[in-house]
Amino acid sequence: MVQRSKPRTYEEFCKSSYYNAFVKFGSFVVNINPLYPEKFIDFVIKSNVKLDHWCRDELYDTYMFEMIKVEPTESALERSVQTMLEWAEKQEAQYNDYFRYCNLNRAVNDIRNGLISPWLLLNSTTGKEMLSKFNDEQLAIIEPALDIPYWKRTFKAKPADVELTKEIIKEAKID
Repeated sequence: MVQRSKPRTYEEFCKSSYYNAFVKFGSFVVNINPLYPEKFIDFVIKSNVKLDHWCRDELYDTYMFEMIKVEPTESALERSVQTMLEWAEKQEAQYNDYFRYCNLNRAVNDIRNGLISPWLLLNSTTGKEMLSKFNDEQLAIIEPALDIPYWKRTFKAKPADVELTKEIIKEAKID
């Protein structure tokens, strides 16, 4: 790395290509509202991807699909229930009817974007019933978020988290 003998001024930075790239990235982050924004920013910085590629959907997808696998179960469940509550408010419905009555295209979008966690979806009867209603195209869209072999191993390796999930499902009357 070449070091400059004199630091750049604010005006020089504003006229540089870096300024526009950072502004574009800031706008991208605001628009996509990423899961754990600070971790996403750390991810792109550490990814060794060029700055002008930080706003690519594929990069966010890579981050998000990995993040939903390692995030705390409680956080995933909380986000899922919050998504269900927001759906219920808009639909004037009961949140625990999400898996029964949510428009399948909306559900595909929510699952694909990590808003409905595999923890809840794959451990509830109504979640699995919803999955059975998806067509092949919808299943292909959500497949990266649902990595079934991964989740089977995870559920087997984390019985306490599965039990917590089932308690929440029972308490929330989701099943």
